[in-house]
Amino acid sequence: MSEPKISDPVKLISSIFSGDSVLVGEAIRRLSQKFGTIDFISEYMSFEYTGYYAKEMGDALVRRFISFEDLVDATSLPDVKLYTNEIEKELSKGKKRKVNIDPGYLSEGHLLLATGKKYAHRPYLRDGIYADLTLIYQKGAFQPLEWTYPDYAGSEIINALISIRRQYLMKLAKMKEEKD
Repeated sequence: MSEPKISDPVKLISSIFSGDSVLVGEAIRRLSQKFGTIDFISEYMSFEYTGYYAKEMGDALVRRFISFEDLVDATSLPDVKLYTNEIEKELSKGKKRKVNIDPGYLSEGHLLLATGKKYAHRPYLRDGIYADLTLIYQKGAFQPLEWTYPDYAGSEIINALISIRRQYLMKLAKMKEEKD
């Protein structure tokens, strides 16, 4: 029989993109007000996509990737997603979303994103939010899965996540050391 163990705290991350860099900045400002100090922020990243967002946001999208200094309980992810949905609605123009925020968390072994979209590989969490196991960390690197979005499998995001994971592991080790 396995004995239940409380999960280590996780590192909250978010990908924010829009056709308007001012809206990306506003979303980041609101996220930092709610979740605390940002300890990683990427330069604007190139963004290749299938055209899925073109009707809402246009063709020339910019993206930033951020992480937060404070580690959080993994079970808080649905609350984070519901909050990012509120920001997206507030920054919309009419019925068109103008900024997209993909929240998730990084643990020692994976990147998990929150989504409101049901699919076979996405277990239900609560309150209409599902977990999307996006990348796993194995053999010293992040590995995409069959369903991983192409942009999350790209080197720009993988390299950003490697940096964030290093920060996370140092913070987690320090927390455990202080606890002992």
